[in-house]
Amino acid sequence: MAAVGERQISYDARGLAEPNAEVPKVSEVDGAKAVFDASDLTTRQINLELRSLLYEQGVTDVTVKNPGSKHSIGVGILTRCKITFEGSLGYFGCGLIDGPEIHITGRVGWSACENMMSGVVVIEGNAGSLTGAALRGGDLVVKGRVGARSGIDQKGGTIITLGSAGSMNGFMMQRGRQVICGDVGPGLGDSMYDGIMYVGGKVKSLGIDCVEGEWTEADTEFIERKFRIYDLGSPPEFQKFVCGKKLYNYDNLEPSERKLVL
Repeated sequence: MAAVGERQISYDARGLAEPNAEVPKVSEVDGAKAVFDASDLTTRQINLELRSLLYEQGVTDVTVKNPGSKHSIGVGILTRCKITFEGSLGYFGCGLIDGPEIHITGRVGWSACENMMSGVVVIEGNAGSLTGAALRGGDLVVKGRVGARSGIDQKGGTIITLGSAGSMNGFMMQRGRQVICGDVGPGLGDSMYDGIMYVGGKVKSLGIDCVEGEWTEADTEFIERKFRIYDLGSPPEFQKFVCGKKLYNYDNLEPSERKLVL
């Protein structure tokens, strides 16, 4: 990297880029397993080390120690593998993933698992706002609480929260399921198109076009299966919420809009 005066740049102080694009090669590899300590690595170096292990060295089980709540770690992993983060992650952790099984022993910041396509992510602590935003598939399990607007624009998959949830959860939800064992804030399922939300605690208020749904045997089977898979104990009694389908005026507008565009 070019130097400025006599001081060589090793990072971008504005946070826009990390010039060091070399794989640090700090892992201890034992067959298909690898372990490395991320305490002295930048976000880019951590992600480069992960990609090198998973895509170039045939490793399928990686443990990352001391991630230090750094942002945007573990993103864009598109292969079947196991990753364990021993600690907490910052914003946008594990986004854009397709296939991995990820275990985070700490907590996570905003927008964890955004646009997740498939796989499993289990978070032992709390998660911030926008958890599972635009989730398309897979299971996201949060054993603590989640912030506001978790599952916003959710298009598939399942988000299971053992604790409480903030306001506007499931905002503009289109498909998929959310299971919330604790209380939820105001505006649950506001403007949702489809999907199902199960709530075990108190609901502060429902959002626009979110209504209580009829419980079926399929709901019971789904809840019991997910709790059994992730060893979550006995499920509480849930209320089911779905879309009231009163906001479906978009279908009538779209043909006119298409004519204008074409």
